[in-house]
Amino acid sequence: MRFAESKESSFLFSALTEENRFRKSEAFISWFHSRETANRFSVEQIPFDKLDKWRFAKDSQNLIHDSGKFFTVEGIRVHTNCGSVREWEQPIISQPEIGILGIITKKFDGCRYFLMQAKMEPGNININQLSPTVQATKSNYTQVHQGKLPAYLEYFLDRSKSKILIDQLQSEQGSRFLRKRNRNMIIEVDDDIYLHDDFQWLTLGQIKKLLASDNFVNMDARSVISRIPFIDDELRQDHEYLLSNEPDEIKLFDHRLKGFCKDIFLSMLDRGHALHSTDEIISWFTELKTRYEIKVGSIPLKAVSGWIHTDREIYHESGHFFSVIAVSVIAGSREVLSWTQPLLKHYSYGLIGFLTKKINGVLHFLVQGKPEPGNLDVVEMAPTVSCADAEYRMQLAIKPLFLDLFMKAAPNRIRYSSIQSEEGGRFYHWQNKNMIVELGDAESIDIPENYKWMTLGQIMEFTRYNNYFNIEARNILSCLSFI
Repeated sequence: MRFAESKESSFLFSALTEENRFRKSEAFISWFHSRETANRFSVEQIPFDKLDKWRFAKDSQNLIHDSGKFFTVEGIRVHTNCGSVREWEQPIISQPEIGILGIITKKFDGCRYFLMQAKMEPGNININQLSPTVQATKSNYTQVHQGKLPAYLEYFLDRSKSKILIDQLQSEQGSRFLRKRNRNMIIEVDDDIYLHDDFQWLTLGQIKKLLASDNFVNMDARSVISRIPFIDDELRQDHEYLLSNEPDEIKLFDHRLKGFCKDIFLSMLDRGHALHSTDEIISWFTELKTRYEIKVGSIPLKAVSGWIHTDREIYHESGHFFSVIAVSVIAGSREVLSWTQPLLKHYSYGLIGFLTKKINGVLHFLVQGKPEPGNLDVVEMAPTVSCADAEYRMQLAIKPLFLDLFMKAAPNRIRYSSIQSEEGGRFYHWQNKNMIVELGDAESIDIPENYKWMTLGQIMEFTRYNNYFNIEARNILSCLSFI
């Protein structure tokens, strides 16, 4: 079945395509790993007093850069009326500037390709991860570091050089960043562009396959990819045809969708079988933002209670959560070849996951309205479960809701599972287990007030707008594949 050319159908066709005119997937993997030895890379933890151009401010002891740019590590005091813990203090990253996370696309032989980068970040659990074409803070691309400009940046800053397909402001981790957002962009070019050493063209189908591997596609790429739309008006008009003529599978662009892939597609497509209307979901979300309160006050880093300061680390007295460390970096492929910086270090896996279930014959996802201190608007839509230190949390008397359904899930109910790294430019070795678990038709769970069942079509509609779905939810959504 063929459909008229549209932005959505071109994304869908690319998502169903693994054949690559430039490099087959096996050859790409070999090329990718070869980039790890093409340049010198090293990351070493150092004492805070060995930081260059970073220092603890005299009065507050906030960790700041001499330029006043990049980011600071400071303290906050939090009071809230929701959750089992109602007040606490913690360090947090304050980075008010908006960076660019952007992917260039171009059509070759009718198929849309994505220009992706093998990029080293100091906090990566491995050396390189697959990254967007451009991944740069404002301090980077205004050259505060006095280094080179990121390759291909001009295509995102000069509107005459490209066509914008997606352009949104999206949030970062509300538990670690204070109201941080990045500009997520996908642009299209028609002209031939020079291919730099660390870049390759991939189809979306290839990228989706790589998302099944642990720690291969980085967080920023996942964030941008999560926003890609696949459904246009023509597909919606053919909804009943697709359902009635292909009961066990769907033939689309000469590809056959079946099983969970078919369920994902139909959940994107469906508009008549959702448990809740879009208006009901908007009202539910508005009510949560009205009812839940989080008061966040800035305090000096030196005054944050329960956190211990040493010459090499700032950590919580419990030994859990995260710590602040300093690292020295050598990276032969970056705009600046060596530097030092603070990072937030994590000690164990977290878990983020969606529960899914067929309701009215259509796959639904259990979405959580989650308040976090760094959120721009108190509450964002989140996965069913999103927590750090998952194994530790399972030992507590009060566990995160639904966590046990993921930790004890039967293998035949797990639809997706992988270990994925969080952003290596700010976090050191922070990994989360990403899961999608499907409940059986007969399984029933109580749904608290801050949870709602939504179809994938409804989720994708809300992701069109800024600051509805948080970074953890977007990361899992990016992993959904049709092949």
